[in-house]
Amino acid sequence: MNLATVSGVNKSIQYGHRRALTIPFEKALQDTKEALLKEGFGVLSEINVREKFREKLGVDFHNYVILGVCNPLLAYETLQHEIDIGLFLPCNVIVYEVQGHSVVAVIDAEKMLALAGNPKLELAASVVNERLQRVLEAV
Repeated sequence: MNLATVSGVNKSIQYGHRRALTIPFEKALQDTKEALLKEGFGVLSEINVREKFREKLGVDFHNYVILGVCNPLLAYETLQHEIDIGLFLPCNVIVYEVQGHSVVAVIDAEKMLALAGNPKLELAASVVNERLQRVLEAV
């Protein structure tokens, strides 16, 4: 699906990559989790934004889930080079619904880790991006 066809998703994001899908939200969420697992990422946290907004604010919001994901080996390697990099961990992946379409988006690890200013993190960031791009392609 062309992102330009879904209003609200037609702007590019400079800090990540996304893909609009024609499958239902729940299937997109499940397929994303499975693709993450195949790429070596575990889901450390799952925040259902819709439920939290309903619970805390009493407002209705569309389906929107934030997955905090981590590849243990890559996280270990980056922490060896930059102990405070934990401020950027875990990587976020979002799955949401807009106008009846599902959208999956992943963080751009290279842009995120560039903020640390440590060239030793570039390889790990590149590997994370390659794997997260394969996740997007798999859903």
